Amino acid sequence: MWMDKRYAYVVKVLLLLVSLALLRQPAPVSAAEIHGRSSTQFIWYNDSLDGGNQKSLSEYLQVTMTGLDSAGKLSIQGYGRAVYDVKNGGEVADRIYYLYADYKNLLDRADVRIGRQFVNFSAGSSLMDGVQVDVKNVGPVGFTLAGGRDISFGESDTLTSHASAAGFSAYLAGYKNTELDISYFRKYDYTNISADTIGANFTQYLLDSVKLYANARYDLTAEATSEALAGVKYFPFLDLMLSAEYYESYPTFDSTSIYSVFAVDKYKERAFTGEYTIISWLDLSASYYHELYGEDSRAGVYELGFKVRPGISTTVSLYRDGRRGYYGELDGYKISVEYSKFGKWKMAAGYDHDVYERDNSTGEETAKKYWVSGKYIFAKNMSSSFRVEDNVNITYSKDMRGKVAFDYEF
Repeated sequence: MWMDKRYAYVVKVLLLLVSLALLRQPAPVSAAEIHGRSSTQFIWYNDSLDGGNQKSLSEYLQVTMTGLDSAGKLSIQGYGRAVYDVKNGGEVADRIYYLYADYKNLLDRADVRIGRQFVNFSAGSSLMDGVQVDVKNVGPVGFTLAGGRDISFGESDTLTSHASAAGFSAYLAGYKNTELDISYFRKYDYTNISADTIGANFTQYLLDSVKLYANARYDLTAEATSEALAGVKYFPFLDLMLSAEYYESYPTFDSTSIYSVFAVDKYKERAFTGEYTIISWLDLSASYYHELYGEDSRAGVYELGFKVRPGISTTVSLYRDGRRGYYGELDGYKISVEYSKFGKWKMAAGYDHDVYERDNSTGEETAKKYWVSGKYIFAKNMSSSFRVEDNVNITYSKDMRGKVAFDYEF
């Protein structure tokens, strides 16, 4: 845990620097600059396990430090959270999501990141304490390499200190309408290989009106395609978008996980969607999903909706959705209204209503949600917002939950 203690120390230093930057008197401008965002949130919700209403106070802080060198290539990025359990008390639980130094254009050939960061390849992803190097400007192909300790969060801290991950990708560079990368990703649990995958991602733009895209991931340990997606988006004109997708997934787990011994079924999905702005104040949308679970279990899901803007400050949305087939049936709708002419206030409210049947023996059940939200803008870089909702269903006759937040950008 020594690594997390060092990260916590660095974050405290960053917090001190931010405080000094905000409170200092006018002075000659320094080359170094600190920017970021602070979000203070009070959250309450019903916890059925505890049998009572939970309350927590959280502080989210994102910080960027630039101008650390004369060339402007070096920056430090950080993002973390501190949470206090208002109901039960105790210590403040902190968590570092990322904190790394980023150096651009090293020798005009590479971007280098060192520290805790989220690394994403088409073959897999990891939140890691490590290094990522993006090699570029070497021709039509670029390369990205990354490796370090693999981070898994528990309720209050990281779960493991013995897991690691590494990845590599090669991608096309300098092609305006074509994107392609091929990657390899591996994870270790101690010295045992827990995940071993290869992946690819492809995007092609045609005639300024068609977008083709596909990605796939193959699990070398399970010897199976764990995920595949192929789709097309068509824009015949500016106000109309049509899309069709095919997606399939086969759940695979780390080889060191107990879940790897369980049998699973492949999931397949065909999706068709359309969005059309008929006139400036009316949008229509429709979607249909054909779902296949295993070999014989099927379901059809649809959603129809429209948005109406009767005035420049008002938007009314209504959506109707339904489901037939495995597992159970559903009929529902949701309606919402947004209004932004209360001075510095922006307000919204909505109602969701679903009637569903999981099994013939249980009969129909109903779930309802009532919600209201608002945002008050104090200044360009300062605002406060809230959302309160009540859920009524078979589990709760009253389930109040909500969030109040104060956001500040500096």
